[in-house]
Amino acid sequence: MARPTPLSGFPELLPAQRLVEQQVIDTLRQAFELHGFAGVETRAVEPMDQLLRKGDTSKEVYVLRRLQADSGEGPGEGPGEGAGDAAGRTAGLGLHFDLTVPFARYVLENAGKLEFPFRRYQIQKAWRGERPQEGRFREFTQADIDIVGRDQLPFHHDVEIARVMLDALSRLDFLPPLRLQVNNRKLIQGFYSGLGVADTEEVMRLVDKLDKLSEDEVARSLVADAGLSDDQAALCLRLATICTSDDSFTDQVRALGITHPMLEEGLEELTALVRACASLTTDRATVVADLRIARGLDYYTGTVFETRLEGQESLGSVCSGGRYDALATDGRTTYPGVGISLGVSRLLVPLLNRGELTASRVVPSVVLVALVDEETRPASEAVADALRRRGIACEVAPAPQKFGKQIRYAERRGIPFVWFPAPDGDQVKDIRSGNQVDADPQGWEPPGIDRRPTVVRRQKEQHP
Repeated sequence: MARPTPLSGFPELLPAQRLVEQQVIDTLRQAFELHGFAGVETRAVEPMDQLLRKGDTSKEVYVLRRLQADSGEGPGEGPGEGAGDAAGRTAGLGLHFDLTVPFARYVLENAGKLEFPFRRYQIQKAWRGERPQEGRFREFTQADIDIVGRDQLPFHHDVEIARVMLDALSRLDFLPPLRLQVNNRKLIQGFYSGLGVADTEEVMRLVDKLDKLSEDEVARSLVADAGLSDDQAALCLRLATICTSDDSFTDQVRALGITHPMLEEGLEELTALVRACASLTTDRATVVADLRIARGLDYYTGTVFETRLEGQESLGSVCSGGRYDALATDGRTTYPGVGISLGVSRLLVPLLNRGELTASRVVPSVVLVALVDEETRPASEAVADALRRRGIACEVAPAPQKFGKQIRYAERRGIPFVWFPAPDGDQVKDIRSGNQVDADPQGWEPPGIDRRPTVVRRQKEQHP
C-alpha cells in the first residue's frame, strides 16, 4: 500500500499533542461547570435550509448526498458526502459549520423541557468547506457557552458570559497572553445613526475590515460603497481607533460630538461590562474596549467579543461571539441569548505544529510495572490493578526482557517510574533521578505533578 497523503484542513494529532488538546478541553469543561453551565451535544447534521437561513454560507457547507437513487432514503440522506456550492438547495442535509445554528434549533425543539435562562456549554467538532490556512481548518473543534432566555434576557448575562470565558481562558496558563476585545453594536450603530448614516449595517461591515485593509482603503469604501461624505467617513474611523483598557472610552466617544439614544445605551452597557471584568484582568488575560470590533454576522444586536493571542495576531480572533436578541424564534416566542465560541483547533493546532506546546510525556502512564518472566505476569498485573484502583495510570511491560531494557522502554515512552515486583517486597524507581525505594501498591503515591502529563510551553527561538 502506498504511503497515504494527508488531507489538507483535517488535522490529526500525535499522542503528545492530543494530550494537550484533552487537557485544554478538560480545563474548559471544569471551568464552565463551576459556573453552572450544563453540557449538551447536538447532532452533526442539520437540514440545509436550517444551515443556510442566516446568511451566504452555502459554499462552506459539506453536503451529504445520496449515492443510490432507489435506496429509499430522503433527499441527501445517503452515506455520500461532498463540499461545494449548495446555493439554492432547500432539501437534504449538511454537516454543521458552527455550533450556534444547531443550538438555536436545539432550543426550539426542546423549549418545553428546558429551564430558562438556559445555560449550556458545548465542545464539539464542526466542518467548514473553506480554504485551509494557518488557524483555519475544514474539520475543527469549538467550545461554546451561551445563556438563552425566553422573550427577554437581562444585560447582566452579557457580563456573565465575558467573565466565564475570561476565567476559563485564564486557567490555560501555558498559552500566550490573550486580549479579550469587547464592543457594543448599539454604540456603533447609534453613533452612525447620529451621524446621519442611512445604511448603518453596511458601514459596520466595511469598518469591520480594518483588520485586513488600511484606514485609507476603508475610508474610500465608506465613501464609494456606503455613500458617506469624507467628513462622515473620517468620524467613523476616529470612532474605530478608540481602544482603552478602562472606561475612559466613554469620554473619548462623547468628545466626537455625536449624540443618539442608542449610542448612550451602548455606552452604558459597554461601560458596565468593562468595569465588571476589571477584577479578572491579569498580566495573562486583559480586557479592552475596542470600538473597531463589530463582528460580521448580522444577528448580533449588542455586546460583541473577539479575542487575540499576543504574538499570534496572524491567527485572527480565536474566541468570538456576542448578544443576539432574535436568533431563535418559533413565531410566537423569541429566545434571546448571548454567547461566545472558542476555536479550540484554531487556538492549539498552530502552536502544536510549531512545537510551542507539547506534553511532558506521550502516554498517561506514570508507572511501568516490570515483568520478571511470563510465569509472574499475573503478579505484575495484580500490582497494576492495585495502582489503577487508586487512580494511578500504569502499564505492564510488554515482554520479560532484562530490567535495563525495560527501563529504556519506559524512558522512550516518558514513563517516570518503574515498579519491580518481588516476593520479599516491591520497589519502585524514579528513572530520572535513579532513586529506588521500597513500595506498597496499596499506599504508594507518585508526586502530584507526575500523576498526569502536563502541558509544556516552549518559547520560540530568537534569532539575532
